[in-house]
Amino acid sequence: MAPRKYPDAVMTARQTPDEERNIELCKEYMAISYSPTENKGASSVQHLCHPDSWFWAPATFPGCQTPMDYADSHSVVMDSVADLHIIRFDQAWAKDGHVLLRYTAEGSHCGKPYKGIEKTGKRARWSAAAIFEVEDGKIRSFTKDWDQKTMQIQLGWAPVNESDDPRWNSEALANPEKSQKTKG
Repeated sequence: MAPRKYPDAVMTARQTPDEERNIELCKEYMAISYSPTENKGASSVQHLCHPDSWFWAPATFPGCQTPMDYADSHSVVMDSVADLHIIRFDQAWAKDGHVLLRYTAEGSHCGKPYKGIEKTGKRARWSAAAIFEVEDGKIRSFTKDWDQKTMQIQLGWAPVNESDDPRWNSEALANPEKSQKTKG
């Protein structure tokens, strides 16, 4: 099998060979978890994780306790956002067995209904951070930091009235770099 190609990292730091291997392991986990074709649930990523690994993101993935649970739960989202993919790793670095992957993803509600909402066809782009602990070449822990509101508003899954406030404006949420105030 050919080596997997991942999106480049915009920001990184000089890494040791072990740190590079840890980053590649975590990118592989993310690539599978974010693949509408490869993510078949928990079994898709189990080979990358310690059997007693743990996951933490109670506000966005309640009930998920392991990285395998996350992959399982994420596969349900991808049934609805069937073209979901990571477009870039905004930051990627490792130190002392920990890996940070801050990434930007995008996709559209082009698949199955989500929580009773028929496909909207709307597109979304958002960022999140994945913080891993790697031990003996396997994922020991995964903490996810993600404000899912950004994606839900853009896809039409969260009821919201449009606003001039960029925190509640679907266009500003879809293009945060363009929405930042400029000095002038």
